Amino acid sequence: MLKNYLKIIFRNLWKNKGYSAINIGGLAIGMGVAMLIGLWIYDELSYNRYFKSYDRIGQILQNRVENGEKKTWFSLPVPFIAELKTHYAGHFKRIIASTQTGENILTAGNTKLSRNGQFVDGEAPEMFSLRMLRGSWSALEDRQGIILSQSTARALFGDADPMNKIVKVDTDLDLKVTGIYEDFPQNTKFSDVQFMGSWDYFLEKNRYMRDKKWDNHAISVYTELADNTDFKTASEAIRLSELNAIRKMDDMRGEIATHPEMWVHPMKDWHLYSDFKNGAAGDGPVKYVWMVGLIGFFVLLLACINFVNLSTARSEKRAREVGVRKAIGSMRMQLVGQFFSESLLVVLLSFVVALVGVVVSLPWFNNLAAKQMVIPWTNAYFWVCSLGFVLLTSVLAGGYPAIYLTSFQPVKVLKGSAGSLRTHFGRFAYTPRQVLVVLQFTISVTLIICTSMVYRQIKFAKERPVGYSRDGLLMVPMKTTDFYGKTDIIRTELKNTGMVEEVAESQSPITGVWSSNEGFSWKGMPEGFVETFATLTVSPEYAKTAGWQFVGGRNFSKDFASDSSGFVINESAAHLLGVTDPVGMVVSWKSQWMTDNIRKQFTVLGVVKDMVMESPFAPVKPTVFFLFGSPNWINIKLSANISPAAALPAIENVFRKLVPAAPFEYKFASQEYDAKFRTEERIGKLAGFFASLAVLISCLGLFGLASFTAEQRTKEIGIRKVLGASVAALWGMLSKDFVLLVAVASLIAMPLAWYSMSAWLQNYQYRTEISWWIFALAGAGALVLTLATVSYHAIKAALTNPVMSLKRE
Repeated sequence: MLKNYLKIIFRNLWKNKGYSAINIGGLAIGMGVAMLIGLWIYDELSYNRYFKSYDRIGQILQNRVENGEKKTWFSLPVPFIAELKTHYAGHFKRIIASTQTGENILTAGNTKLSRNGQFVDGEAPEMFSLRMLRGSWSALEDRQGIILSQSTARALFGDADPMNKIVKVDTDLDLKVTGIYEDFPQNTKFSDVQFMGSWDYFLEKNRYMRDKKWDNHAISVYTELADNTDFKTASEAIRLSELNAIRKMDDMRGEIATHPEMWVHPMKDWHLYSDFKNGAAGDGPVKYVWMVGLIGFFVLLLACINFVNLSTARSEKRAREVGVRKAIGSMRMQLVGQFFSESLLVVLLSFVVALVGVVVSLPWFNNLAAKQMVIPWTNAYFWVCSLGFVLLTSVLAGGYPAIYLTSFQPVKVLKGSAGSLRTHFGRFAYTPRQVLVVLQFTISVTLIICTSMVYRQIKFAKERPVGYSRDGLLMVPMKTTDFYGKTDIIRTELKNTGMVEEVAESQSPITGVWSSNEGFSWKGMPEGFVETFATLTVSPEYAKTAGWQFVGGRNFSKDFASDSSGFVINESAAHLLGVTDPVGMVVSWKSQWMTDNIRKQFTVLGVVKDMVMESPFAPVKPTVFFLFGSPNWINIKLSANISPAAALPAIENVFRKLVPAAPFEYKFASQEYDAKFRTEERIGKLAGFFASLAVLISCLGLFGLASFTAEQRTKEIGIRKVLGASVAALWGMLSKDFVLLVAVASLIAMPLAWYSMSAWLQNYQYRTEISWWIFALAGAGALVLTLATVSYHAIKAALTNPVMSLKRE
């Protein structure tokens, strides 16, 4: 029996090679997309599962009330770690203090590298379950110890044994290698952490981290819960810990007014739920997981619809076969088994083709998705899931045709195949197929519209006025103390090259603001009003370097010593002050910037247009610029008409001559700004790619149906031609049914897409509008594709010699 089944299956597949290719190819595309998306979703959902205590690790965050809204901060006050360990240790198994992740220069012999790292408490290696290749989890108990990732150790020391070798960090910390650990996987929070140093040694070398100031938010705190508690209980226990501590301090009214509340954010939510609204974790990448997952489901569904449509469309060809088999005694379940077997074989062939396609395309897909995914060949779960996937797809794709074909009555079928479907099912014989075509193109048009809106939102944000000029703007980090005291001569030497227009210093790069502060007050400030201002140290040349656009007042000037007590503010800050012209206004401020711990008076010197320095999708923060502080970046504006390729060698020579201990590293402001769109662009590309495949699958199905329709109506076309019908009339007759179905699908898709995109755009405060013409173009494009797909067979049938058509049996 099985041998006969296989023989019949292969005969039918070979006899109808075109339809078989469409069926297998369409299913393979759908299954390949589903597998790629499945790997992507698995990678997202398994984020941070590398850590053994994944379900018990959390990061302590704080919520602060600013202008009536709760905002979440990741950086905590330096004294908080001592408060936590003294009064709340019972809720935690481990409490880890850590510096913020940042780039440092590692030097070993003549080798200099720039790597991200952290200084952490000694229990961090065990809490984060580092896989130690050399040394042990206690490696950081040595105050001058440093542990390196495997790749960093190899880059610094090659094949030599790195243990107990000296590594200089930023030219001022000499640390001894006490351990080597396996690099963190890409889908972990710490994937870019290439070394860990001792927290105690870092405190010893950095005075500002030893200051017990509660307004100095400079550390991260990670915890592992005690066995007798959970995240909710621990969060409630520490909720008012900071507030209770600062109430004991003098002159902390500004801090108290923000009503800080601490809470523990579970590691399992760090990635997928990383957006915070009103003090709570909301959507993050999880919304993209749902979006891409739905796209994968719909693409697979489209492939299954193709199979169903083409199988039922060709049912008349096999109706007589079913009738004969029933007449000679075949049971219906035997026929169902045969058709399910045929479906299973097609799905298996499609799965093999899909698997080959995934293997070939995975490197490209990894590059597109910024992942390091691999096919888990040795994982039993993968093969079990694949088998289940094949069986489920077989049922979805073959169930309806099997039941549909075997339901024919032999007497009616054997009277003749022509008209048998209509005789058997009446005027609704083709309704299921029409419904499936409508469903296919509803999904396809919806995906087209949604993808177009994603790209439109990205384009809208990219075209947003940024308030400064990014062209020819380089940013060089000052990673070592060797830069300090040399910035004036660096500026002079760079300008002497003739390739640099201006050079300025700043506390953070032009494309970011890394510091924010409270403690501001001014005349007319509402009672109880608390707002955080972004704060940025700059040099007077910053205005020309960045291309500030003044709307009032003036820039800082070296000619006025009083400008050291002056502010330049942006438009958002001016609006917050509540006056039409804030130039000359006095603002008082007290924060950790003031080492003498007193409130000082500052005069607003000028107002500049808002600079988009952070997310291009969010409002610009109120920002204050001033002259005092410690700059960490050198910003270089190239001269007009000088290409970066020509200028960079000369700039590099200056830095190598004046700061030989630091490798020359730079970033282009334009590239850093473009990187802010990376997530949205990546999702847009993924959605666009899969939407294109969805349209391709739909068109493949339409192509097969058009071919079958033209074949079924061959005699009708011949008779109409004999009676004088034109090619255009015949083309219109064969195309109109498909065009009508796609038009209906477009009308259904439009409100669905509008609703989906309206909800999606709510995630962005700076967002585009939904324009009607996007819907019109998508609908028109679907109709054009439909005509292009069906026209080949329609015109071919219309041009066929009627004599040849009417000869056929």
